[in-house]
Amino acid sequence: MPQTPVVKPHIVLSHEMLLPLQPLLEGAYEVCRLWDYPDRLAFLEGPGKQVQAIVHAGEMVLPRDLLSEMPRLGLIACVSVGYDGVDVPWCRAHGLAVTHSVGLNAGDVADHALGLMLSAWRGIAEGDRRVRAGRWTSMDRMGARHGLRGRRAGIIGLGHIGEAVARRLEVFELKVAWWGPRPKEAAWPRADSLLALARDSDILMVCARPDASNRHLVSAEVIDALGPQGLLVNVSRGSLVDEDALVAALKDGRLGMAALDVFEHEPTSPARWADVPHTVLTPHTAGATLDSIPAMVNLTMENLRRYFLGEPLASPVAA
Repeated sequence: MPQTPVVKPHIVLSHEMLLPLQPLLEGAYEVCRLWDYPDRLAFLEGPGKQVQAIVHAGEMVLPRDLLSEMPRLGLIACVSVGYDGVDVPWCRAHGLAVTHSVGLNAGDVADHALGLMLSAWRGIAEGDRRVRAGRWTSMDRMGARHGLRGRRAGIIGLGHIGEAVARRLEVFELKVAWWGPRPKEAAWPRADSLLALARDSDILMVCARPDASNRHLVSAEVIDALGPQGLLVNVSRGSLVDEDALVAALKDGRLGMAALDVFEHEPTSPARWADVPHTVLTPHTAGATLDSIPAMVNLTMENLRRYFLGEPLASPVAA
């Protein structure tokens, strides 16, 4: 007797950065790619009718009007830890499950945050540029800078990343405090307010999970409170910092330094930073290591497997 062909579940990759996952998925799933359909209507009238799950990069916006036109959709599986591009309450209200790679790259992001801090505070990137430009002479090295021991570090958001940052800062003998909108048990004191944290910090580390409520949380007022000797480090999302206010403060000398892995618009324009002093910039790579990426991919695959078997999901976004 002829065998009945196996019908594979239909999934879609939402962004080109997820292309390396395609060969890993094709054995078990029918895979299409959203970027192959610049005409959204063509996607919705074609493969969109069959798609049951989206494999997604969580920082990218998934329009609700796209999701609402996919009749078989039931799961959005974010490969990333973050899911700020997904309207989770709307998804829940419409019966869509959302998963993410919770906590898997927190240590890597924390390592990167300290690398940014060290590079900016001790002038490591600037020193590299001086040596390469032939500006190291017996009379012209670099001005002496403060060390880190005993400095005050404030952490915005004490989740997986914030706690990992705090533990590392203690090894460097910094005094650690934190602030978040909700009190919690912690080994470090919580400031009365974000402004108070900024005023009492030499270094302010942005580690909070982004959502609609904290856009531009680090405002011009917070930046001014950190002050002309202060350093702002952001490894969360660019949306948490008022970037125009940040640039203005750096140019005016109202903020000492900034070290950023994330930006309000990505990729950020090099022209935007060409004349901004005292900055260390990296291209949103804090969480992307050869250790964390396979773990995140494996967890995404496990969430897909469980979803299509009707089993409890491995890492749903918490309510």
